[in-house]
Amino acid sequence: MTTTYPARDDVAAAAPAAVRVRDLSLDRARTFLTILVLIHHSVIPYTHYGHTDPSSWIGFDCVVLATDSFFMAMFFMLSGLFLWPSLDHRPKIGTLTRDRLIRLGIPFVIGAFTVIPIAYYAIALRADPVLSFADFYRNMITVGPWPSGPLWFLWVLFIYTFIGGTMYRISRHTLDPLNRLAYLGYQRPFVYILATFAITAAVYVPARVYFGPNQWFEIGPFSVQESRVLLYAVYFFMGAGIGACHPERGVISAGGRLAKLWYIWAMLAVLPYAAMWGFIGIKRGILDNPPDLPMWYEAGYGLAFAAFSVTVIFAILAYFLRFQRAGWSILDPLQHDAYGIFLVHYAYMLWLQYALYDLEWPAIAKASTVFVLGLMLSWATTAVLRKIPGSYRVL
Repeated sequence: MTTTYPARDDVAAAAPAAVRVRDLSLDRARTFLTILVLIHHSVIPYTHYGHTDPSSWIGFDCVVLATDSFFMAMFFMLSGLFLWPSLDHRPKIGTLTRDRLIRLGIPFVIGAFTVIPIAYYAIALRADPVLSFADFYRNMITVGPWPSGPLWFLWVLFIYTFIGGTMYRISRHTLDPLNRLAYLGYQRPFVYILATFAITAAVYVPARVYFGPNQWFEIGPFSVQESRVLLYAVYFFMGAGIGACHPERGVISAGGRLAKLWYIWAMLAVLPYAAMWGFIGIKRGILDNPPDLPMWYEAGYGLAFAAFSVTVIFAILAYFLRFQRAGWSILDPLQHDAYGIFLVHYAYMLWLQYALYDLEWPAIAKASTVFVLGLMLSWATTAVLRKIPGSYRVL
């Protein structure tokens, strides 16, 4: 999908006749995030957090702590960016709902019944080597648990899109305050980043204190991390606010100060990242990993988490806006297949990890093998699926 912006001057006006200008930076940022998803799932078994393999490496803990703290929020932000322009070209909310059901609902349903059971069967075999796939599949579908893996993103994104479409139908001006804030961010990106931090911290910290960091809402294959559901909503609608009108004059403009000061945001992100490691050290060394952490700990970690997610997201956006707007990029060949790779990769990752489990390889060798082979197999599978008539509407 090519990223384009409507060229306009009036914040409140509609955009059906707008001139459109190609922008490669956000497409490449989204492809980069897809690669991060694959890296994240490649290394998890070889970390302290997800130590499901005899091999491990502390460097992968650093990777997982960073990626888990921002990449799904950034996906929601980039998705929200295109909501208002999409609604401008669809006079009825039913049209957008139908399109999103095709684009999000069909992959979710198919993936929940195919990719996810195939993926988690690899984990089940490790616990019970004689378990048949038929018995495992039947028990998952009828009894549960029925996890959705990374596909939870699809149904949550659909809900946010539907809510946003309803807001648009009530008034196109609904997001004008967020849009004006984005305009302010053109010259004063620190103000925008600080405002985003304040909003995300206000919704995330209380939720983390109340629900804890690891509790998930689950009904069948519909699941979402309870402490983060409002955090993701904030990022989605902040993105929608940026994209409501004339985003090239807002905070994500290549001509704005955000892009020019990309290195500042990258350096700022180091501080809350170090703070999160500090809290982890307190939990493991001083508190001795208790099952229930004190409120002050969850609140402090939540603030560091919110600060890191905001700064690293805008550091990445600033980098791509500054350096990845034109020319050729190593990410370009993956651009049109990135969504399909996201949908199918999880099964390949878990089975590759299963195959490598008994090998006495270093963690780096195992994770590298899983990533490279998982990416290649997912890419090849997507290329085959895209040959199915009508698949372009989904993939």
